[in-house]
Amino acid sequence: MKILNIYKSQPDETVKKLVEIVSRDRDSESFDLTVDNPDYDALVDKIFAADQTICWW
Repeated sequence: MKILNIYKSQPDETVKKLVEIVSRDRDSESFDLTVDNPDYDALVDKIFAADQTICWW
């Protein structure tokens, strides 16, 4: 199962631990929306390629 983690803000220690737990034994990928000019086309492609997507605030 492929999981995509999308970050709306910089993850704190709690979020990092939760991501580690939900991503365990899975193919995981991350997308950071906090960077300047995120590539939204790439994000859409990643969402459709993933089996599960989680957005972290």
